[in-house]
Amino acid sequence: MKGGIAPAARLSDIPVTNAESPMSSDDLSIRPVARSDYDQWLPLWNGYNTFYGRSGATALSPEITAMTWARFFDAYEPVHALVAESGGELLALTHYLFHRSTTAIEPTCYLQDLFTSEAARGKGVGRALIHGVYEQARLAGSPRVYWQTHETNRTAMQLYDKVAEHSGFVVYRKLF
Repeated sequence: MKGGIAPAARLSDIPVTNAESPMSSDDLSIRPVARSDYDQWLPLWNGYNTFYGRSGATALSPEITAMTWARFFDAYEPVHALVAESGGELLALTHYLFHRSTTAIEPTCYLQDLFTSEAARGKGVGRALIHGVYEQARLAGSPRVYWQTHETNRTAMQLYDKVAEHSGFVVYRKLF
């Protein structure tokens, strides 16, 4: 376990208001990813990438996936992962990282990836993972968690509007 990562949380410890059919606290735990999770993490990771158009000819290289996985277990990396688990099955993942900022002394937390399996959607799992990242940020002394999503991801935005505020910033990028 990387330093500063809290143990698994139960869903009952995480606010799940407005979820369509929330899972009971006995059904779901939010915890740091473990090396033994790879075979269940990989299909979720692939599902996330497919959702954002990274499949087939545009798929990430296996080297990127391998490096992403390795970073979760490297104490010198600022990249972390939480998973949602129920009955020994991984239902969802989130990846987040800490970085410095020119406007704060404390680290800033960027929630980079969030993906829930089709069967677990609408049950409070995504919300629970977001709150899991909030808790990790608090433990790291970070006063801020932020993320971005594509403007067409309306379903996710319905949740995001309930658990955070839209900053109004627009993202620009240049690929090389």
